Amino acid sequence: MTEEIDLDPFEIRVLAVLAEKEALTPDSYPMTLNGLMNGCNQLSSRDPVMQLSEETVYDVLQRLMQRKLVNGVTQAGARVAKYEHRLRIKYTLEQDKLAVLTILMLRGLQTSGEIRTRSGRVHEFKSVEAVEAALQFLIDKYPPLVAKLPVASGAKEPRYGQLLGGEGALAREESAFGTVAPSGGRIGQLEQEVASLRAEVAELRAQFDTFKRQFE
Repeated sequence: MTEEIDLDPFEIRVLAVLAEKEALTPDSYPMTLNGLMNGCNQLSSRDPVMQLSEETVYDVLQRLMQRKLVNGVTQAGARVAKYEHRLRIKYTLEQDKLAVLTILMLRGLQTSGEIRTRSGRVHEFKSVEAVEAALQFLIDKYPPLVAKLPVASGAKEPRYGQLLGGEGALAREESAFGTVAPSGGRIGQLEQEVASLRAEVAELRAQFDTFKRQFE
């Protein structure tokens, strides 16, 4: 049986934002808690859009540090703690592979062409073939970090998805993607509402866990 990494959606978002901002805004990296929260809740280049509180992001960071996927950094003279990801070290990833994984974590299922277009300043790919080479590297790792999906009905190219949330999460993402109407109609609207409700439930669960720990 393939070993699964099994991160939750909030953990995936926090890691992806750290990896993205490391490339986009190196002068403000490592990131503060507030900066990381804003990056997680960004409206552009995010699917799904989330609304995470600072408290939730802090709790997520604690879990990721326990799993050695994030480091807390104390800089001389700094008044607040900062955080950096360890994806590159943990999974032995060069920047092109990390960029592909980051885009899939931030934006969901993508074709190789979409990844190339959307990778922007995270990494500049010279060709779609270069993206596909990076994807294959991530597919071949153990445990695999990316999966190639069958070509969907009506589509011309396969899509790829990240596996940091496990194969079950990828299957749900694939199912939801396939039911969204191309015009963004009623089904698509319902899918977006469900995703929003799931995020709210996860947020409430995290807040409850924090409250409960005060009495333990």
